[in-house]
Amino acid sequence: MSLLSRAFAWLFNRPYLLLALTFLFWAINIVLGRYVAGSIPPVALAQVRWAGASVIILPFAWPHLKRDWPAIRGSLAVMLLLAASGIGAYNTLAYYGLQYTEAINGLLMQSIAPLVIGVWSLILFRDRMTVAQITGVCLSLCGVILIICRGDPAVLLHMTLNVGDIIMLVAISCYGFYSALLKKGPRIHYLSMLGFTIPAGAAMILPFCIWEIASGKVMHATPLTFAVLAYVVVIPSVVAYMFFNRGVALIGPNRAGPFFHLLPVFGSIIAILFLGEQPRWYHGAGYALILGGIALAQLSLARIRSFGR
Repeated sequence: MSLLSRAFAWLFNRPYLLLALTFLFWAINIVLGRYVAGSIPPVALAQVRWAGASVIILPFAWPHLKRDWPAIRGSLAVMLLLAASGIGAYNTLAYYGLQYTEAINGLLMQSIAPLVIGVWSLILFRDRMTVAQITGVCLSLCGVILIICRGDPAVLLHMTLNVGDIIMLVAISCYGFYSALLKKGPRIHYLSMLGFTIPAGAAMILPFCIWEIASGKVMHATPLTFAVLAYVVVIPSVVAYMFFNRGVALIGPNRAGPFFHLLPVFGSIIAILFLGEQPRWYHGAGYALILGGIALAQLSLARIRSFGR
């Protein structure tokens, strides 16, 4: 086994590192999605993202897809739901919502994802979050609010919901469903999972992309838009979804959920490093609360499988 293969095998058995890298890649994706909101229509951005990712992943996934096809066919309904919720609906709706919502609102919408995952896990599988998981989620959520409000909780009193926020909430609900449903997916190679769900999700987006073009919304071709497209096709799509799916497979959706709270951590670090924002006390305090909440949520491995026990 080559050095690269050994390094990849080592990484693929480190769920916390995989999930941390996932949300770093997705934080950059959110920043870029907001930055190019006026240059790339939202459905076109989602379509190019997943069509491009399909071209990249299929040559590597094809041998595994052929081998795993009986298992995929036996769970076809689940696989199509995963493609529709996690690939098609979530990303398209998130990009669409970013056209209308403020960054502070978008981050708060993303921050409820762990609770949404917990609700879907309860509905679908009767998996109840443990006391440690609930406490950890609430603790890290306090850290998120502290960072977003810049140390002044009164900021929340002046926030108003708009259509973009509602769309973001629907998008997060879709991804919570996807995250919980991963547990029900067939036991197949991770490339088979991506090789099926990514092209299927891209195909589901296509009719909406055609409608968007017909309505007169077109992409402005600039070096910036091509650079953004190159990033979103490879890193937050192929690499991050591979890492996220593997992380959830190793520790479960409820324990993986609190990692969503790393989005504002990485987002604020990006702002400090590249946008000239000055580090403040609430950054450090928020980071401590978020990381402490994530750690607390990992303490209890036992889950209550059904009501009445």
